[in-house]
Amino acid sequence: MLAGAALAGAAPASAASGGARVASGVTYSEFDIPAAKGTAHAHVLTIDLRDPRVRLDLLHPSAVGARATVSAMADARGAVGGVNGDFFNITETQHPGVEATGAAVGPAIAGGHVLKAAVPDGQRFGPALPPGTSTRDVLGVGVDRRARLDSLALDGTVRTRDDSVPLGGLNQYALPVGSVGAFTADWGSVSRVRATCGTDTQRAAPCSTDTYEVTVRRGRVVTAADTPGGGAIAAGTTVLVGREAGAQWLRKLSPGDPVSVSHRLVAAGSRVPLSFAVGGYPVLRDATPLPGLDANTAAVRTAAGIADHGRTLVLLALDGAPAYRTGLSMAEVASTMAALGTDDAFSLDGGGSSTLVAREPGAASVSVLNHPTDSPERAVANGIGVFSR
Repeated sequence: MLAGAALAGAAPASAASGGARVASGVTYSEFDIPAAKGTAHAHVLTIDLRDPRVRLDLLHPSAVGARATVSAMADARGAVGGVNGDFFNITETQHPGVEATGAAVGPAIAGGHVLKAAVPDGQRFGPALPPGTSTRDVLGVGVDRRARLDSLALDGTVRTRDDSVPLGGLNQYALPVGSVGAFTADWGSVSRVRATCGTDTQRAAPCSTDTYEVTVRRGRVVTAADTPGGGAIAAGTTVLVGREAGAQWLRKLSPGDPVSVSHRLVAAGSRVPLSFAVGGYPVLRDATPLPGLDANTAAVRTAAGIADHGRTLVLLALDGAPAYRTGLSMAEVASTMAALGTDDAFSLDGGGSSTLVAREPGAASVSVLNHPTDSPERAVANGIGVFSR
């Protein structure tokens, strides 16, 4: 059975290098953390990216606008371990009649393929962002096999014969006010109405009454509609959704008009392309907690930390069993990740989403090693998958 030593006291720096072997380059450990609101219990996977048999990638359902459990996503991909990932559009109680998409907040890259870009900061779900961070922040692994924190901004354009407009979104559940967003086959079949609700600063603001949608296939407009639709998008087809000024721009198009759409995610830091990226927000940089981290609100958390100049990744999920459910504040999460020897750390979705899975030796599927507060296991937007040959 996978079981790390139950370590009393603060998480020691050695915890990240010890523990039970899951697979080549992957170990599991667990320990108690005395905290302000009570004892928390941590479950940790430590991944050695110097091992050529090990790699990381995004766990995700078949569509951006969909949800699945971490264990189901890990088994579907053959992962030996993983944790839940980004915060996501979990509910739409503020917009009655609008379907929650299940889509993640931040950028997502899987296997080098860009799935989506980030929603505006004011449209995110999750705790308040620390100063200086945004929904564009990601944790990723480059083609150089080193983990890093970065920020990914959307760079895109919609061009017609006579005009062009910057692309405001890619497969996002919320578009900036006045923009045009692109939806591709990666989005899935969920309704695109949510993309026109709220504002850049207020998630709960009403849905826009000025919207327009254009479908582009093989470089030409084929259909148009006054309101965003739903249903699967065929490969090679792009649906453009506009709100306010973006809707007015799209209304100038007619069936048969040529339209081209280009997009990419641009990193603010490294020039090394990312093969995998997941959204969240930084809590630790250069072994120093970010200023402004909440030190009062404790909860069950998931986090990822980077050590050894990007050659080691530490994945942590707290236990949600009643005895430990008080959890940690974000300031305590940062301190814990520093104690584990990581230099940079990143907060992922927590609460009922916090899930850590690993494959027991000889098992055909993964097991959930922490006790999620949700029962059964919550379906989430994505996760970090650990693979070892």
